[in-house]
Amino acid sequence: MLNGQVDQEQLERWEGNRKMLECCVFEACFHSLSGDLSLCRMPVAPPSCCLVAFPPRAKDGLVVFGKNSARPRDEVQEVVYFSAANHEPESKVECTYISIDQAPRTHAIVISRPAWLWGAEMGANEHGVCIANEAMNAREPAAETEALLGMDLVRLGLERGSTAKEALDVIVALLEEHGQGGNYYEDADACHSFQSAYLIVDREEAWVLETIGKYWAAEKITEGVRCICNQLSLTTKIDAEHPELRGYAQSQGWWTGEDEFNFSEVFSPADDHLDCCAGKDSFEKQEESITVQTMIDILRDKASGVCIDSESFLTTASVVSVLPQNTSSPCIHYFTGTPDPSRSIFKPFIFVDDVKLVPKAQSPCFGDDDPAKKEPRFQEKPDRRHELYKAHEWARAVIAGDQEQGQKLRKTMLELEKQGLEAMEEILTSAGPPDPAEVGDLFYDCVDTEIKFFK
Repeated sequence: MLNGQVDQEQLERWEGNRKMLECCVFEACFHSLSGDLSLCRMPVAPPSCCLVAFPPRAKDGLVVFGKNSARPRDEVQEVVYFSAANHEPESKVECTYISIDQAPRTHAIVISRPAWLWGAEMGANEHGVCIANEAMNAREPAAETEALLGMDLVRLGLERGSTAKEALDVIVALLEEHGQGGNYYEDADACHSFQSAYLIVDREEAWVLETIGKYWAAEKITEGVRCICNQLSLTTKIDAEHPELRGYAQSQGWWTGEDEFNFSEVFSPADDHLDCCAGKDSFEKQEESITVQTMIDILRDKASGVCIDSESFLTTASVVSVLPQNTSSPCIHYFTGTPDPSRSIFKPFIFVDDVKLVPKAQSPCFGDDDPAKKEPRFQEKPDRRHELYKAHEWARAVIAGDQEQGQKLRKTMLELEKQGLEAMEEILTSAGPPDPAEVGDLFYDCVDTEIKFFK
């Protein structure tokens, strides 16, 4: 606020977030007009968005992927690397709520996740596969019974799929076997359960996967741009689907079997499907080739509603990945590890054999005493802030509280980020692969520099 007046940027930010939240609330409550009050009791899905751009819309033979993770304001996300591993026959893996059979081998992955759960909001694996998920409301309420979370399926797809299509097959097979359900939030007072959608991307193609319980449909993308938000988006172009999907829709009286099958019209909670995807609008406005910087700028855009900062939700972490279609070049993944991308630094990560772990971006581990693991769950909320998060809290307070010092601090932060982007551009344009000894410590060094700078 300047001289007692709200500045234009603040007004635009409020307006963008207001429109986004109005859209979500309206969609959840639409049927109350016809007496279906149960839908008004549905939890409102957080307004995240995932985006991907393929050449020629993306620059220089690159596939560019991005995700803003909107979650409860006080939730902490951590960035964690897990190396590839072999597993004993008949061994189990403990996901957020249930244990399932472990795969014989899991790929190396790097993920950004709410610190209390096992899965991931978004991440990548050593083979250049990126996955992000969206929580969604649909015509059929999501199960509250504890099963696999949508976020568990993100991690499982990354650990077991070496291509986007393989990851999709992994996710739908596990969905069929174990189902999805359980509380998406660390909240003892209510169960917030959602259906799930996924954007699954590799160097050559992407799949949009949308699920209703165990039923699903998917669309293959190989060109142009695509965005998914917290609503169903698939229509009549369906490239793969659950074999009983259409029969199930007919059995529920949602599809006659005579009209053309439109997935979002059949399964959305509103009679008229609402187009509330702020990321899609931002993408369509881009006239020039989309670069890593373009994607970062889109994710930082509060005026459009892509970057969420509301009373209930905040963009708690973000990621941008660049996947060169030339397989001799490495994929580069930029994580914030901190809330609000407009006040965060995107830090690069590259897969090599000896990646240095980054404890300063990882939350404390409470083991079996974690309130998220003990039943009844979530009776306490431990302090999950990691060192990077705490340093960023100080920076946010400075930016918010002292205009002159805040502008100076933000300028320096963006300069650090710019230096990182330029260094990664050199790696992408160089003739040979990067030196593993130089990039194995890359994310570690960036986090360490950021924390030291704040101090």
